[in-house]
Amino acid sequence: MAGPHLQQPSFLLATLKADCVNKPFIQRCHDLETVIEELPAKELHGIFPWLVESIFGSLDGIIVGWNLRCLQGRTNPTEYSVALDFLDPSGPMMKLVYKLQAEEYRYDFPVSYLPGPVKASIHEQVLPECSLYHNKVQFPSSGGLGLNLALNPFEYYMFYFAISLITQKNSPATHHVSPSNSAYFILVDTYLKCFLPTEGSVLPPPSSNPGGAIPSPTPRSPAVPFTSYGMHHTSLLKRHIAHQPSVNADPASQEIWRSETLLQIFVEMWLHHYSLEMYQKMQSPHVKLEVLHYRLSISSKHHGSPAQSSYQALHAYQESFKPTEEHVLVVRLLVKHLHAFSNSLKPEPLSPSAHSHTASPLEEFKRVVIPRFVQEKLYIFLQHCFGHWPLDASFRAVLEMWLSYLQPWRYAPEKPPQSAEPLPRSVSEKWAAFIQENLLMYTKLFVGFLNRALRTDLVSPKNALMVFRVAKVFAQPNLAEMILKGEQLFLEPELVIPHRQHRLFMTPTLGGSFFSSWPSTITDASFKVKSHVYSLEGQDFQYKQMFGTEVRNLVLKLAQLICQAQQTAKSISDHSAETLASQSFFSWFRFTPSEMNGSYTGNDLDETGQDSIKKTDEYLEKALEYLCQIFKLNEAQLTQVMMKCGTAPDENGKKQLPDCIESEDGLILTPLGRYQIINGLRRFEVQYQGDTELQPIRSYENATLVRLLFRLSSALNERFADQMDVLCSREDFVGSLCRYHLTNPHLVQKIR
Repeated sequence: MAGPHLQQPSFLLATLKADCVNKPFIQRCHDLETVIEELPAKELHGIFPWLVESIFGSLDGIIVGWNLRCLQGRTNPTEYSVALDFLDPSGPMMKLVYKLQAEEYRYDFPVSYLPGPVKASIHEQVLPECSLYHNKVQFPSSGGLGLNLALNPFEYYMFYFAISLITQKNSPATHHVSPSNSAYFILVDTYLKCFLPTEGSVLPPPSSNPGGAIPSPTPRSPAVPFTSYGMHHTSLLKRHIAHQPSVNADPASQEIWRSETLLQIFVEMWLHHYSLEMYQKMQSPHVKLEVLHYRLSISSKHHGSPAQSSYQALHAYQESFKPTEEHVLVVRLLVKHLHAFSNSLKPEPLSPSAHSHTASPLEEFKRVVIPRFVQEKLYIFLQHCFGHWPLDASFRAVLEMWLSYLQPWRYAPEKPPQSAEPLPRSVSEKWAAFIQENLLMYTKLFVGFLNRALRTDLVSPKNALMVFRVAKVFAQPNLAEMILKGEQLFLEPELVIPHRQHRLFMTPTLGGSFFSSWPSTITDASFKVKSHVYSLEGQDFQYKQMFGTEVRNLVLKLAQLICQAQQTAKSISDHSAETLASQSFFSWFRFTPSEMNGSYTGNDLDETGQDSIKKTDEYLEKALEYLCQIFKLNEAQLTQVMMKCGTAPDENGKKQLPDCIESEDGLILTPLGRYQIINGLRRFEVQYQGDTELQPIRSYENATLVRLLFRLSSALNERFADQMDVLCSREDFVGSLCRYHLTNPHLVQKIR
């Protein structure tokens, strides 16, 4: 009896694989639902890895799976609804996950497909800080070289779901769909709302046994000795479960376990990517010393394979990480939901008796979710995008994700008071702590955006809109003042902070628990700001003040560029109006008078016309106004900026030279001047001074006809040169007529 029973999962797997070829999608999902409902976990255990891969695709991207990122309700409404129902938190797939979770099965996930920094540290036998990897790394039983993570069913399912956003990015169909309407995007939103609820608590998982509970993961002994990065953060799960037996697991512990696991997986898979330089920079000195001591203590031979050198491990993950626009949109969805989740925290009671009661695990999770789980990796992710994203309009997705993180008050439950006039909403002082503990998100990334804006074409409406959006957000009443206050707190001298506490700067704050012993409130706030900055950038970081002289000069340069872009947009507008008004006989021959002089005056604005030019001017005008509000620029400074934009245009800029600077070698074009020449907005007055009969053939001329007529003209000149010379030398009317028609007047004038 044992033999057939052991072969049944293989037979079931073969049957399901055959159904994938022979049955339609809807029928397959119905059959899978029946199998999950009727068969026990022991028989479903063998098909679970195959089923997960067939849904989300393989880790190497070869198997596409259900292609959830291209599945949309408008194009495939039936398959769209069936897939969402099957993968819903209360659907058949999650029932299978919970059924296997109750039996404590484990599934191997290869370390080689983890994000680069995690993979490099694990290969160095240095355990990452994230508790998600603790007690899970194992050598393969066959003695191979690859490492695996031993994951429970819930973790395995979510790992595949999250990483499919990265591994399946080469699908050609994704270029023709809207990411925010795809089944994948909807599922991310559904999982966030289910496991990180803003109202109520997480729904308990369904149980196959009446009155039973799905066990939380039990602690396992590590299979490989690891040293940990820095100070180890105790998981909220460990704090509240306290390793209780799985049969008596607390429901509150169940909800915090799934919430924390889901968030950690999303953050690790989507945000834990950065360059080699950043990886080296993030390693604090005491961590490097810890790793060095560990390497000296271990044997040179471990499980039959030598330990990987630091240089090899650092360079092992130099993959070209290029996040897609869809990736950024999903991260923005995560950021917006986490703000709403964190802002749904119940206010602390004022009475001491009420405060004595212990808060629920979910409430404590809301308190620390952003500073502890998201802040550091999101900052590094944004830095990577700011530094490597192309200088085009697609950066708008990154920009909006950044601005969403900077404005948690937009996702607060309280509603702004209704007023007759739509005045800008002032940022409340209650957000001062958030701004101070995220100072670099506001200041350093703002400087990064300035550097990008100075290299972009602000005449483009989409680029002008991005400058307008950033200026509008930072110009919100009271926001600039709170950022300035945060900078002042960071720059305060460290008079009362003991030297022995400096290493705490290397550890992100856990919600204020480190700061209860300081006597002064100002010192507490200053220490929090310093801890934030040093934990992200290191103690040798040279902070550049957002309201300092250097950044102020960058803002003035941007203001100058805005003025130049406004002038350029006006030139394009005037030229477009002239072109439309000067339609002539040449339009019948498919070329216009602008082509007669051999110059091209096209621009991105030509495709959308005067409306886009008007929008560009409005965006730039408001952006300049907001920048003046933020940095307190006065009229005298603006007048000086206007004067630096160059000489006033002569005849709407038609005779103005391209923008250039003088040097020892003569005039050198600036980037703005090159842009003006490429788009035909301005040009140098270059005249052909050779034989007019031998000048280059124009693009609007018929080359064959020009050459034939030139040969005919040359033949006539050679044959009748003497006769024409005699006629032109006469002093009567015939001589004047011949001189007028047979000679070049410019050449005659030059000879005279």
